[in-house]
Amino acid sequence: MADCSPPETFKRRAEFLRLAARGKKLARPGFILQAMASEAPVLRVGYTATKKLGNAVARNRARRRLKEAARLTFAEQKPLGLELVLVCRKETAAMPFAQLRAQLAAALRELRP
Repeated sequence: MADCSPPETFKRRAEFLRLAARGKKLARPGFILQAMASEAPVLRVGYTATKKLGNAVARNRARRRLKEAARLTFAEQKPLGLELVLVCRKETAAMPFAQLRAQLAAALRELRP
């Protein structure tokens, strides 16, 4: 069975800003993916939801859905050596979960030609 444990996450604002400034950006209807190669052979991920999405309940719901989609997708694809930031969009909370996972998988494939 695949390892479904969540990847290491970003904690500091500076890490998010570094990826936003230097990382490759891929926009999808359900999220924005910011990615950058890492020296370490591990996967590090950050999740964020802006106040444009709504109140704390709406932001947390969108972030939880995106985190779960990422956890399941990363268990299948194992994108090691990357640092990723996933930014929630308004559609993240309402989009069918299978579609959200499919978009994330396609974005990861686009990162790794």
